[in-house]
Amino acid sequence: MNKNTIIGFVLIALVFIGFSWWNRPSEEDIRKQQIQDSIALVNKKKAEQELNGRKKAEKEKQSEKTKDAATDTTALFHDAISGSDNLVVLKNDKLELTIGTRGGTISKAVVKNFKDRKGNKDVTLFDENDQQMKFMLTGKDENINTADLYFNPSEQTDTTVTLTAKAKDGKTLEMRYRLGQDYMLHFSFVAKGMEAVFAPTCNSMDIQWDERCRQQERGFTFENRYATLTYKEKGRGTDYLNETKEYADEKVEEALDWVAFKNQFFSSVIIAKEEFASNSLMTSLPQEKDSEYLKQYGAKLKTKFDPKGNVPTELEFFFGPNDFQLLQTVEKESEFGKELDLERLVYLGWPLFRIINRWFTIYVFDWLTNMGFPMGIVLILITLLLKVITFPMVKKSYMSSAKMRVLKPKLDEATKQYNKPEDQMMKQQAMMQMYSKYGVSPLSGCLPMLIQMPIWIAMFNFVPNAIQLRGERFLWIDDLSTYDPIIEWENDLWLIGDHLSLTCVLFCIANVLYSWMTMRQQRDQMVGQQAEQMKMMQWMMFLMPIMFFFMFNDYSSGLNFYYFVSLFFSAAIMWTLRKTTNDEKLLAILEARYKENKDKPKKQGGFAARLEAMQKQAEEMRKMREQQSKK
Repeated sequence: MNKNTIIGFVLIALVFIGFSWWNRPSEEDIRKQQIQDSIALVNKKKAEQELNGRKKAEKEKQSEKTKDAATDTTALFHDAISGSDNLVVLKNDKLELTIGTRGGTISKAVVKNFKDRKGNKDVTLFDENDQQMKFMLTGKDENINTADLYFNPSEQTDTTVTLTAKAKDGKTLEMRYRLGQDYMLHFSFVAKGMEAVFAPTCNSMDIQWDERCRQQERGFTFENRYATLTYKEKGRGTDYLNETKEYADEKVEEALDWVAFKNQFFSSVIIAKEEFASNSLMTSLPQEKDSEYLKQYGAKLKTKFDPKGNVPTELEFFFGPNDFQLLQTVEKESEFGKELDLERLVYLGWPLFRIINRWFTIYVFDWLTNMGFPMGIVLILITLLLKVITFPMVKKSYMSSAKMRVLKPKLDEATKQYNKPEDQMMKQQAMMQMYSKYGVSPLSGCLPMLIQMPIWIAMFNFVPNAIQLRGERFLWIDDLSTYDPIIEWENDLWLIGDHLSLTCVLFCIANVLYSWMTMRQQRDQMVGQQAEQMKMMQWMMFLMPIMFFFMFNDYSSGLNFYYFVSLFFSAAIMWTLRKTTNDEKLLAILEARYKENKDKPKKQGGFAARLEAMQKQAEEMRKMREQQSKK
């Protein structure tokens, strides 16, 4: 890391701190924010009350309809409006789904072989208290709501079942479920002999899906950042509702291929064979920390329906882990022949960082994991591999700094006459000329940082979404996917939360030590006032680890551990290069290059040429000022 890189970091820190100071709230702003927060809380509670009230009113309405239909022998579904709510279970080695015969929809989903945060061997995504789904059709005389009907199961096996609601004169509504080998559930819905029942305009079916997304991980705040209602637009990419904002019946104008109720590591997805029509309504309401729920999700969808019963309405459901490779496999199991892009449920960052994670990190990670290494060792090996790949550029950066260090005495001597503030441009020009004669490029140290920063940011996006780290122990860390507290307390503290993460502390300490090493190295190569200015900027460099502490204390221990190991190896590489560099030999090489350039002078170009032109212009202006002062 050379002077330009450090100055870049300092400028970033200055901008961050200056922006924070400039935008610090006044007392009036704080009062306004408190009022806005109060209004937002009231609106949120109002939205939740309206949602709960709507559900309660619908239940009461359904109850009244049930009573009326039970006594009305002429009702279309008189035989299906009453009965007992029995449970049908579909299961394979990875998933267990419970379907209630009342309503005929999934009431419980259990993902096997993934421990939940309470230590149970399987993860329950939702049960009948958390999730409701219903299908609605428009009839001539009365509308049909599957939530009102009791279905009879038949053709039942461990992975298949047919549910039938009987109407008058042999008419039926039929649902077929078939569970695949992994996490994909195939579904079809057909009305038989009921064409005359539906309104002439009935060519679509309404779907209302509501779910309270459970907190599955230890860290509520961290998990909540990755809990998003996500959807894929037909023929386009994916989008999502902002995880921090509140949405109630938010309209999505585009037609959709699928909708997902997603938390950090698991998702519930509904996929349409045809499409979900435009203007779907989406709801996402963040929940309180102690509620044990992350979001209140809702989706009001519309898809094609054939009232003649010739073509069934087909859907597919995915209930399972957000595993990138698995989601690609599940897409191949889909029978709809679409490019679903379900792997986009695993967020890998903006395009550049996504490319790094998609085509490098994931493959290396899976390769090392399949070799049987513990996840902590995998993170160390990935760090080592990245250091090996970037070592040539890091060495080039260090050698650039070493060259400037051994040239420092000569630079001091050559620029000692330019100590006045008005002579700084000429001093800079003289330094650039000397660097050019000795074949030294002070800007060469920027390239390694430009290469390494995208890798750091790519890992920032990859590690929190890597389900392979979930529940994995390493050294003192119980779970690499969440924070590792050395101390916890009951109430949240401002900027810190309710715990102190050990890996975050280690990362910040390593950052301080690494910053101290690089600052010390830079002081050895700076000339004149630059060295004094660097002393003044040192405290800015030490502020960055403090900022990182407040940012990363709630992040996964795996990410903090990776950054800690990365800084450790960076410091080790820097120390090794310093010990193995012979300053006298390096200076002799530079002297030989200087002599060669002196015998065969090269025309300056680029930045050096522009500096020389600016220096000449400044020199002419200085002479003019001196002449004017003499007059």
